[in-house]
Amino acid sequence: MSHIYLDHSATTPLDPRVLEAMIPYFVEDYGNASSDHSFGRSAEAAVEKARRTIAGILNCKPTEIVFTSGGSESDNLAVRGAAWAGRVKNGANHLITTPIEHGAIGKTVDQLVKLQGFEHSLLPVDEFGRVSPDDLAKACRAETSLASVIYANNEVGTIEPIAELAAAAHERGVLFHTDAVQAAGQLPLDVQKLGVDLLSISAHKFYGPKGVGALYVRDGLELVTAQTGGGQERGRRAGTYNTPAIVGLARALELAYATLAERTAHYRTLRDHLIEGILTANPQARLSGHPEQRLPSHASFVFDGLNSGPLLDYLDLNGIAASAASACKAGSAEPSSVLLALGYSRKLASCSLRLTVGLQTTAEAIDTAIGVVTAGVHKYSQTAPALAVS
Repeated sequence: MSHIYLDHSATTPLDPRVLEAMIPYFVEDYGNASSDHSFGRSAEAAVEKARRTIAGILNCKPTEIVFTSGGSESDNLAVRGAAWAGRVKNGANHLITTPIEHGAIGKTVDQLVKLQGFEHSLLPVDEFGRVSPDDLAKACRAETSLASVIYANNEVGTIEPIAELAAAAHERGVLFHTDAVQAAGQLPLDVQKLGVDLLSISAHKFYGPKGVGALYVRDGLELVTAQTGGGQERGRRAGTYNTPAIVGLARALELAYATLAERTAHYRTLRDHLIEGILTANPQARLSGHPEQRLPSHASFVFDGLNSGPLLDYLDLNGIAASAASACKAGSAEPSSVLLALGYSRKLASCSLRLTVGLQTTAEAIDTAIGVVTAGVHKYSQTAPALAVS
């Protein structure tokens, strides 16, 4: 049985060209980039070259790039660092986010509220998951230090109007961060055009290695670091440089943006074919997220009268790697908080499916996936356990 991978929003395979760029820094130029000798200087040169490459793509200064262990750490540093700095500087005690953020944002804010007394406002979203700049403007207070809105949602693929949201925040003196982990490799990352103060990315979402990411920090912005030690990254993130991974991050981002138009055209063609095929063959299916303003690679659905858990198991047994927004696969019937925020009933919010295409995905694979999904829906839609409707 052949296997078809349609979970590229979860992670992507490492590009062989990225691995090739990384290997020398495992076995030859293995020095500590903070060491003051030839081995260290060679590693440091690789780190700084990577920093310049990333800065060029983000249209920022190399000194505005902070290397991290991935998207979650970048999000944590942005939110905690800005929140703590705002409190120290002028007593700012208020944060703004949305109900559709990744847990790296949502849980971090929850902890700041519960343990350190911060206040928090959640912006509403429409039926597609879009945030209104007017709502953000209304939520800003004199004591607001940071607003954070995800660039593109991981569950439903909806793209937010980041430039307009950032402008609304800045008009009221509020810093703006965006989690661009899903967007990187598919959407523009020019921080000047986006107008953001902080932006997070993670390499494994665009064919780079796992365990490495970056945070853009606008020049002059103060962060209080949560990770202290050797003082790397201008004191913003202590820890020995993961030189091979940093090299891989830069190479993967470089490759993605060198062929961005071709990549996204490929994704959109397959995504649209997948959406049309699923909706045509399954009358009980509904597309979740925005029908147009969505990630090029991303298709997501809810199914009336279906439990996601059995469907995912069926897809896996039949060679299709997919995911669901809800936690049904882990044995929980709790609905997706993102889908609830979009206004779905608890029943529909527990019956979701996410299929995301990649560089190696073919039209034939999509045809196969449509057939397998349809067979699975037919098999389980009549036997799925009833779920309480809100």
